[in-house]
Amino acid sequence: MDKELRILIQKCVENDREGQRELYTLLSSALYGICLKYMKNKTEADDVFQDAFIILFQKIGQYKFEGSFEGWAKRIFVNEALEVLRKKQRRLHVAMESSNLNSCIERNEISESDLVVSHSRLLMHIQQLPDNYRMVFNLYVFEGYSHKAIADRLKIAAGTSKSLLSRAKGVLRTKINEELNEKVS
Repeated sequence: MDKELRILIQKCVENDREGQRELYTLLSSALYGICLKYMKNKTEADDVFQDAFIILFQKIGQYKFEGSFEGWAKRIFVNEALEVLRKKQRRLHVAMESSNLNSCIERNEISESDLVVSHSRLLMHIQQLPDNYRMVFNLYVFEGYSHKAIADRLKIAAGTSKSLLSRAKGVLRTKINEELNEKVS
């Protein structure tokens, strides 16, 4: 870790407003991207982003200068996004396995032709996924978690994690193919 970042973190530990502003400026674009990946829309992402930064500044004294600070910060943002989604699910009383999409499970990976879609369009499609699908998809694809780790984190079975990932990929594949077919037509 470079000396400037270490000094900046120490300023934040001391509740120095200028240090907090500098750290916010340094990390905000990467951390906001995480919020956009997990939340359904910009408004929800904005709320998670704000709340997660508050948590980051409250817990910054717990950072032990071991490993990447950005990785430590990203974990806070992912955890906050997941917590918001869990609370939302509890309020809506949505059961993870209540979906009638069992017959739609596909086992194929996203094909190369799917990659023709722009980053912003792909992000939009990910945001439109049901919460359970989006959580598992993001944890597996973007955060690199194993199905066992996802299962432990979300308190679901590893098989459920695999199924939700497969369903998410299937939904994304369908949306992307529809979009690509519209372009060709």
